[in-house]
Amino acid sequence: MIKSNTTFPTKFDAIVVGAGPAGAASAYVLSKKGFKVLLVDRSREAGSKELYGGRIYLGPLKEVWPDLDKKAPIHRWIKKERASIMGKDGRIITIEYNAGRRTSFTAYLPELVRWMVSKAEEEGTIFVDEVVVDELLTSDGKVVGIRSGPDEIRSDVVIDAEGVNRLLLEKLGLVSGPRPEELALGIKEVLKVRKNEINAQFNVDDDEGVAWILMGDITLGIPGGGFIYTFNETISIGIVIHMANAIRAAEAGAINHSFELVENLRLHPYFNKLWKSSDVIEYGAHLTIEDGLSFMPKRLVYPGLLIVGDAAGLILNTGYTVRGVDFAVYSGKLAAEAVEKALSEKEGATEENLKVYEDMVRKSFMYNELKRHRASKELMKDPEFFTKISRIPLKFFSELYEIDKEVPTAYEAFKNACRSEDSGPLSLMFKLWGMVKKL
Repeated sequence: MIKSNTTFPTKFDAIVVGAGPAGAASAYVLSKKGFKVLLVDRSREAGSKELYGGRIYLGPLKEVWPDLDKKAPIHRWIKKERASIMGKDGRIITIEYNAGRRTSFTAYLPELVRWMVSKAEEEGTIFVDEVVVDELLTSDGKVVGIRSGPDEIRSDVVIDAEGVNRLLLEKLGLVSGPRPEELALGIKEVLKVRKNEINAQFNVDDDEGVAWILMGDITLGIPGGGFIYTFNETISIGIVIHMANAIRAAEAGAINHSFELVENLRLHPYFNKLWKSSDVIEYGAHLTIEDGLSFMPKRLVYPGLLIVGDAAGLILNTGYTVRGVDFAVYSGKLAAEAVEKALSEKEGATEENLKVYEDMVRKSFMYNELKRHRASKELMKDPEFFTKISRIPLKFFSELYEIDKEVPTAYEAFKNACRSEDSGPLSLMFKLWGMVKKL
């Protein structure tokens, strides 16, 4: 129920449902342009239900908040990129890239979202938390506001930023319920570690961070991977697994509980040395979108309604980069600009006037990225990529370096590695080339 009093407005230019990055950006941009905006969220305090891995890309956010890199609660700038393939017997291959520019950072998402919402409030947004929106109000086929309990609040336009659980859109029949094939499950732990220990163990300075992706045996053959992100005095570790494959693995008895995968990572002898004196201070799980384009609604605009962020399927996971927060913010910005244009027209927030938002999305870098990387989604669902293919390089390096007397040639090591997985070198090369093209 809206916590209102006799002076609370009952009509707004725009109502934004969901105070995550997309909703906060929409509210901020619209309020800054002088519109009367209501931002509502079901959480107690903005951002308290936000959960993600740890990294955020800066570029799109600075288009909304130019001073974000100087004013926002940023923990560490990603300096080192690491990627590891893990085997069952403790063998690990790791590569590291030392970044030359500051293009991404780690931040606690609840803290960052509260900062975003506070900036919107400074511009005049009215933010109300602990509001469960029961339905979007419609009249003559147009969305005209929201209902929360007995309270009805009207607006010229509603921006739906409710996230991956699109209950309001489902109620209107605009989308169907999510399917396991479209989703992944992310599970993470936050470990408390002293700053100086993080700096020493990861070889970084105070404001420098590490983004580390993991694949191979860490997911026990389930398509997916692991991650490690460093913050000021914490480390975020976690696993993301494809939902449909995880369900099949559980039904087959391959795993008892997905939580075990994160515990295996935390206690792994190779990684545990990095945080051996840590305490687990947080545990969480979150559904995320596996294939943004298939999850995207058929339309992002209806009379009086725009759909942004995760609800619009605007999230990208290529396996080596995950882009969600920056896509959400940018879609919120585009939605606000479309609302400004529509409300300046005589007819107001008609579908035709709001459709500029959908056009802007489809011409944006976000949509282009989703299309360019769509083939990688099929690869990310392929169990062979996470079992046989990941074991071959581990076997190759063991052939080269774990020697007694004779040193094989690189080609001999490669042949032996392929043979260990019942694969010929030539067929493997063709298969790998096909996989590379998908990535």
